[in-house]
Amino acid sequence: MRIIAGEFKGRKLKSVPGQNTRPTTDKIKESIFNIIGPYFEGGDCLDLYSGSGALGIEAVSRGAEKAYLIDRSRQAIQTIQTNVALTKNEDKFEIIKTTSALALEKLSQSKIKFKIIFLDPPYAKQRILQDIQDLQKLDLLEKNAIIVCEVDKHTSLDKNINQVSLLKKVNYGNTTCYFYEYMLEGEGNY
Repeated sequence: MRIIAGEFKGRKLKSVPGQNTRPTTDKIKESIFNIIGPYFEGGDCLDLYSGSGALGIEAVSRGAEKAYLIDRSRQAIQTIQTNVALTKNEDKFEIIKTTSALALEKLSQSKIKFKIIFLDPPYAKQRILQDIQDLQKLDLLEKNAIIVCEVDKHTSLDKNINQVSLLKKVNYGNTTCYFYEYMLEGEGNY
C-alpha cells in the first residue's frame, strides 16, 4: 500500500495487523481519486473508519488542507500514527480514537465542515445511512461536499439521502463505491 500522488507520492504505508481491517487497494484508491478529482484546493477531509489512514493521507497529499482520521481500534490508531509520521506533516492530521457516532458529535461542536468524506466501515457493521444522516443533521458538510462510501458488492444504498444525491456507483469485484454530493436545499445537480 502506498501514497499514489501528490506531495507524499511513493511513500509506503503500513496496514493494520490482523484480519479485522480490510484496506482499500491501491487500484480502488486511485480510481476513487480519479472520480472525485485528482487534486484539491484546500478543504477538510473526514475519514470516519480510517483503518490505516490511507484515504485521508492520500487526500492531504493531493491538496486537502487537513484530514480527520477516526477509528475505534487501538491497533488501527497505532497504524495511523505510524503512517501519518511518514508524511512529516503531522499538523495536517487529527487522529481521534472513538466510534463514528461520538466522533461526529465531537466534530460538530468545533463547527468544522468537510469537503471530502470517506465512509468505509467494516462490512458486517454497516451504518452508512445513519452516518450520512448525522453528517447532515449536525451541519458537518460544506456545500457540494463529496461523500465516498465503500461497501460490499451485495449492499445497496439509496440514490438520495435527504440532501445528499448519488453521482456515481462503481463496482470493483467484491467492492462497490457510491459517490454522493451534498446539495443545499433548493439546488439541483448540475
